[in-house]
Amino acid sequence: MKHLVRLASRWLLGLLPLCLLPLCLLSLSLTGCSLPQVKAEDRLFLPLALEFLGAYQLPKQSFQGTELGGLSGLTSDPQLNQLYAISDDRSSFSPARFYTVQVDTAQFGAESGAESGAESGAQSSPAVSLKAVTTLTDRTGNPYPAGSLDPEGIALSPRRSLFIASEGDSEAGVAPFIDEFDLQSGAWRSSLPIPQRYLPNSEKTLGVQNNRGFESLAISAISSDAREPFRLFAAVEASLQQDLPADASAQAQPSSLRFLHYLVGETQTLLLSEHLYPLEPPPPGSENLGLSDLLVLDQSGHFLSLERSFGSSGFGGKIFQLATGGATDIAPIEQLSAGSEGIMPIQKRLLLDLNDLGIPLDNFEGLSFGAQLPDGSRSLVLVSDDNFNPLQVTEFLLFRLKPA
Repeated sequence: MKHLVRLASRWLLGLLPLCLLPLCLLSLSLTGCSLPQVKAEDRLFLPLALEFLGAYQLPKQSFQGTELGGLSGLTSDPQLNQLYAISDDRSSFSPARFYTVQVDTAQFGAESGAESGAESGAQSSPAVSLKAVTTLTDRTGNPYPAGSLDPEGIALSPRRSLFIASEGDSEAGVAPFIDEFDLQSGAWRSSLPIPQRYLPNSEKTLGVQNNRGFESLAISAISSDAREPFRLFAAVEASLQQDLPADASAQAQPSSLRFLHYLVGETQTLLLSEHLYPLEPPPPGSENLGLSDLLVLDQSGHFLSLERSFGSSGFGGKIFQLATGGATDIAPIEQLSAGSEGIMPIQKRLLLDLNDLGIPLDNFEGLSFGAQLPDGSRSLVLVSDDNFNPLQVTEFLLFRLKPA
């Protein structure tokens, strides 16, 4: 344990504010990095921008005996140049599973996958193709029974395993979890410790809200060595029951979400800290707003986050850059219902409002790096969750990450 604590201390040094580090971090393989003249507060953030490259829809289909749908989270496998997408099917349509997805960035901008699939009967599109589906199995080695989980987040670890987050089902007494699964077989490996305050009670005064639990996962590793510890970050989609504002007038203020920081070792896992993530107030007419996914940008506490909304005007989504350096550790605070006075939250900067793309939007919930583009820059991929609704689509959006 002492050895892991010493490792944790070393890793925490990686969360120093960016103002103490060179602005020209090359962790993203961005081109043309320079030292711009910026305000003091701008030094918290990396100089980033997003360039929209295109959209592609997968046709409605069955794939290897499963119904494609509910793609709610993405994670990148740079070794094999592919993505893994978790379906949020609660083992209702097919057993709980993840898909292996190939994205050909050069094909974006071609005809719609939905149109080409409908005409040819193909099970994949030139730009996005399904390569495999892997069933998740529980501690007993069996597929998860219907209603026993609600998988939403996914992240690939250096030990070639997948961590998957389930929101659970508080109405049915099903607890949320963050568990590790074998990448090849989908077999259960281990569980992360979840603090008691996240576990819902029957009175609905404690724990995650129903269908608003662990939605986001991201992993940060400094080595591909499976023996080295790595950091895992998770966040809830909405406030815990005990963190909901006691004053109804505060509903118009940003919601207080919890952002968890784990250190995962070979034999031990520590929850190092929790931080307050301020969710944007809901847009006018929105009925549903939540944090959908996280992505690590570097080892210095910078992330991207995806927030999505739904209401009378349809779907919406925003991508933010986050800076966690200096954020207060709120793990000792049992409830935030009295407000966040005196707490330094995670800092946010809007990177892109998806409504500004000028295209119809669906329920975008997954966010991941994609393949390196021909100019050497990194690509970013979003995916929408069609909720197994015939009126919705499974759509991939492609972006270029570039210097601002």
